[in-house]
Amino acid sequence: MTIVSRGRDEAGPGVGTGSPDGALERAGATVLIVDDSPTECRIFSSILAKVGYRVETATNGEQGIEMARRLQPDLILMDVIMPVLNGFQATRMLHRDTATAGIPIIMVTTKDQSTDRVWGMRQGAVDYLIKPVAAAELLACVQAALQR
Repeated sequence: MTIVSRGRDEAGPGVGTGSPDGALERAGATVLIVDDSPTECRIFSSILAKVGYRVETATNGEQGIEMARRLQPDLILMDVIMPVLNGFQATRMLHRDTATAGIPIIMVTTKDQSTDRVWGMRQGAVDYLIKPVAAAELLACVQAALQR
């Protein structure tokens, strides 16, 4: 699924960006969402598309790895608890693969233990968010990861 939209988020113009409307930083940026929940995919896709990101989705870690290799997105949002290949495994594989190692990965999950966070970061994630995530927090985290 690909979602492209131009508009503003309820968090307001330019949230977490260096330009008045954030368009310069988002122009052409593709975010791959890897999550087995159609509801979460729709929520994240809507938030991101409203402010101009191009969005692609995958429903499990294995599909996410294949799509990351093929699409070379600018950023990946990765759930942890998924069938086939979990998010920790997928993140580790993407981080170790020279073709995808440079793509920042933000883990977005319900796993809220500090050990989970540490483990996710050790697998190669650049950040770790706990669901449910507020739109402003998600956008700020995505923007920060894209500027690294």
